[in-house]
Amino acid sequence: MSDIIRLLPDSVANQIAAGEVIQRPASVIKELVENSVDAGATEIDIIITDAGRTLIQVVDNGVGMSATDARMAFERHATSKIAKADDLFALSTMGFRGEALASIAAISRVELKTKTKGSNIGTRLIINGSKVESQEAEMCADGSNMQVKNLFFNVPARRKFLKKDSVELTNILREFERLALVNTNVDFSISHNGSTLHQFRRCSLKQRIIDLFGKNLDKQLLPIETNTPLVKITGFISLPQFSKKRNNLQYLFVNGRNMRHPYFHKAIMQCYEELIPLDEQPSYFIDFKVDPKSIDVNIHPTKNEIKFEEESAIWQILTAAVKESLGRFNAMPGIDFSDDVEQIPVFAPKLNDFGKPDVDISYNPFENARENRKNLNRQSSDKALRQLGADWNQLYEEFRSEKESLHTIDNSTVIGSKLNLEDVLEKTKEDEKSLFDTSELIAPTSFITLNNRFIVFPSHDGLIIIDQHRAHVRVLYDRFLNAIEEKEISSQRIMFPERFSLTPAGSSMLQSILTDLLKIGFEISSSGGCEWNLTGYPSVLPDVNPVEIIEKIVEEEAEGSNKLSESLTQRIALSMAKSAAIKKGAILTETEIEHLIAQLFSTQISKYTPDGLPIIRSIDCYSILRLFD
Repeated sequence: MSDIIRLLPDSVANQIAAGEVIQRPASVIKELVENSVDAGATEIDIIITDAGRTLIQVVDNGVGMSATDARMAFERHATSKIAKADDLFALSTMGFRGEALASIAAISRVELKTKTKGSNIGTRLIINGSKVESQEAEMCADGSNMQVKNLFFNVPARRKFLKKDSVELTNILREFERLALVNTNVDFSISHNGSTLHQFRRCSLKQRIIDLFGKNLDKQLLPIETNTPLVKITGFISLPQFSKKRNNLQYLFVNGRNMRHPYFHKAIMQCYEELIPLDEQPSYFIDFKVDPKSIDVNIHPTKNEIKFEEESAIWQILTAAVKESLGRFNAMPGIDFSDDVEQIPVFAPKLNDFGKPDVDISYNPFENARENRKNLNRQSSDKALRQLGADWNQLYEEFRSEKESLHTIDNSTVIGSKLNLEDVLEKTKEDEKSLFDTSELIAPTSFITLNNRFIVFPSHDGLIIIDQHRAHVRVLYDRFLNAIEEKEISSQRIMFPERFSLTPAGSSMLQSILTDLLKIGFEISSSGGCEWNLTGYPSVLPDVNPVEIIEKIVEEEAEGSNKLSESLTQRIALSMAKSAAIKKGAILTETEIEHLIAQLFSTQISKYTPDGLPIIRSIDCYSILRLFD
């Protein structure tokens, strides 16, 4: 048998690495800007054409490179940041893997002009798909000027799956925001298709936040600061009254590096637990300074996932710092002395003959009070379960009744006698292709609700469960889309214009879809920068906050999470439906539930939401019986 294992060519290996390191144009900007920061640059200019597809250019005034270093920089695993394995545990630079430039050169056409400070002449290097085409001496400015052209030109599948320019530009601006926040000692500018989007001078963190996200943040932020031998934490958190359902500004940094850390995010959220609604979140900008030896950034090529050696201890320090800041500025709630509170619990245990407490000192009456509040939140669910038990005998008799008896139910009491349940109900265990018949539905008067979210009623073969929020999304989507297509939408004027602000990335996205929003009844105008005015909204919208709907549309367009179709109109209709639909946990009356179900079954596709999420599920008797085996 001949040998079959062989080494991959460098060009192929670099393309494989590029799959992880370079995911989109924003990834290129991140890697190039971090290299500029590592080179000691104090001025960085970013120039973009066609959202990075045609050109990404980063110009800096860093230390520059010699001709030899310029050539070596594009070799895989070539780096000036580390020399031995131990250096990985004391990193003070953004880059260290030596993969970024090699990966970029493998999937684009690169031109580099660079000169070290004090040299009379620099070098110009051209690389095409990992192949060096030329290198020659050339006069140029100190620092580096890197041009990345025709990204993914030799990987058509990757280029094909890039999002539209507005989405890619939004991702670029989000990455720029993170880079600008963490490098406040650097002058930044970014332009797109010849238009300058941002230009910042070096400044403090708070000033950079205001420059990026608007002057209205000035009075919304509380400083946070603590210094311990383990970690130094500085930054800003928002006052509870300025929390938002979406469009939150949440940033964590460690040693000058952006990071994602769900554990620390949860710590911050717990500090706001009693201060803000459950569906809202605060903004925060928090910087951690720790010993580089106590963290590991070599987890993923993007270097955004970071492991802390003393994670639990830092959690406690962070929690204490956030609570201290909220308390110092009177953001914590006071004690409620309402009439329904009989007695404030005081922890004062009696002492026994030995002078010791005769109770368990771990007991905390406040903790018990917190548990009692949680138990109250479960009452609606418990009530529904008790109702299910009370009605079980009736349901059991209905399951045992003959199929013919179900046909005698008056049509006026059956949910939609015209329903085609072959489009909306799940397959049974016995026959994957057989579905419930309309005649097998029991009258809707038998339904119950669970957790104020699910509507449950019996059928001949078991139980049918409907998600009331998703059902309403389906109903509203069909209504909105039909009104848009029939051009039956008029604009409802607002007596007092409402002003709102978005992030730079959000403002860019809103600008790109503004024409379509105006066509369907929104009246929006720019106030300059990231500030916008709303003077009207579509008359078909129910009594909801139109600004929240705009933010929802912008958010889903920016993230590309609304995968409904290529039609912007349909995506906008779905975002409007999601925002206007009844919320999860909303309490509906019996009449409202019956009306919702009737509306759902009158739609053409009632089994799934427009973006493919299930609305209706069924549990057959066989599955129920197996629960008791």
